[in-house]
Amino acid sequence: MSMLGKVHRFDGHLVMVGFGCIGQGVLPLLLRHIDMRPEQLLILCADTEGEAVAQAHGVACERIALDAHNVRRELEPRIGRGDFLLNLSVNVSSAALIALCRRQGALYLDTCIEPWEGGYIDPALPVAQRTNYALREAALALRSPARDGPTAVLTHGANPGLVSYFLKQALLDIARDTGVACGRPTTREGWAGLARQLNLRSIHIAERDTQVGRERKQAGEFVNTWSVEAFVDEGCQPAELGWGTHECHFPPDGARHVAGSRASIYLGRPGASTRVRTWTPRAGPLHGFLITHSESISIADHLTLGDPAQPIYRPTVHYAYHPCDDAVLSLLELAALNWRLQRRQRVLKDDIVSGIDELGVLLMGHARGAYWYGSQLSIDQARALCPHNSATSLQVTAAVMAGVIWAMQNPARDVVEPDDLPFEEMLALCRPYLGDVVGAYSDWTPLHGRGWLFDEDIDPDDPWQFKNFRVS
Repeated sequence: MSMLGKVHRFDGHLVMVGFGCIGQGVLPLLLRHIDMRPEQLLILCADTEGEAVAQAHGVACERIALDAHNVRRELEPRIGRGDFLLNLSVNVSSAALIALCRRQGALYLDTCIEPWEGGYIDPALPVAQRTNYALREAALALRSPARDGPTAVLTHGANPGLVSYFLKQALLDIARDTGVACGRPTTREGWAGLARQLNLRSIHIAERDTQVGRERKQAGEFVNTWSVEAFVDEGCQPAELGWGTHECHFPPDGARHVAGSRASIYLGRPGASTRVRTWTPRAGPLHGFLITHSESISIADHLTLGDPAQPIYRPTVHYAYHPCDDAVLSLLELAALNWRLQRRQRVLKDDIVSGIDELGVLLMGHARGAYWYGSQLSIDQARALCPHNSATSLQVTAAVMAGVIWAMQNPARDVVEPDDLPFEEMLALCRPYLGDVVGAYSDWTPLHGRGWLFDEDIDPDDPWQFKNFRVS
């Protein structure tokens, strides 16, 4: 058990929307580290999946499926000034919930910016409007001019969320190990300047999940270590990545945005069918899926120097995800079904028998080549640290807990992203739940061992070009 103890006293009401694997896993953390009574909490969920967990902790659970027609009727009587709305749902508009919280004077946190149901794949919407870029721009547009509204923390799970803190620690590690005098940046421009000074070219959120369930995937079933519905939704969105100033080869299926931060581009294909080469310390070289995530955009945006339309510096940033093996098989079957979800879905948790989730940031292009920094958390460690969690969920729920505490302690910070928060403070809250937190250098590049089997289209002069990472 973590030695953090009670970190903050909260006297309001906390309403949790959604109670899947993340909601069930974060509930004991909230009660462990926030001084509040179970009767101060209320859970609203669309099904009965987690009712037994809620009852075991003495927390009320109501079966309500929120939609655009009932959201105000259901939430406004339950949320008032100083209360907290913790959004862990899928298919419920984050922008609608944030706007409601601002009217009510309530605090807010989510792990992903969600549209209403169908918004990810609505064929009536242009592709650009189905991206996380568009969802992020809409959420950031809710900021007040004075930036002093009720705190609303966007996208604060493991990734997006925790990985933004890994990134800042990794930048300081590389500066220390390469003899770059940088002090400790305190501004957005300071962190971007440090990344440029280190010649950082590309950043992967590089993750390998090796957890295995007692029962393997069956035909016609989608198996995952976290929400199947959420994973399929984001996997069917266009692949997105922050686009760096060093890139010389624009993807033939790529497209740019014409408004907003312009920090990212998107590809004309789903992330679940787009693979990239990456590396983690335990797994070594691997192929991951380029799944769209908000951190790919926010990190690239926060590390931009100069005019966003024509920046003088920005690294390329994207997620490179190798989920558990049964989830990979599930994705291949999903693609064969033309992206129509299998009839049966199963989330692995209590039936996991072995494995780890290795989640971190891989920073490339600096003087020492490549550096990975992150969490290596095993299923056994996760179970010993907190009930109702797997290795995958605990990396998320620890960050949710930390973000909720920060928002309660900073109630008038308006709409913020993980990149705006104090990274050392947030890492200190999360670290007891992350297993082995390590940093590792490597001489790996995406060109290692390439070109002997086929005449591949690569850029041999610059290993850190995106075309070298992408799997044809």
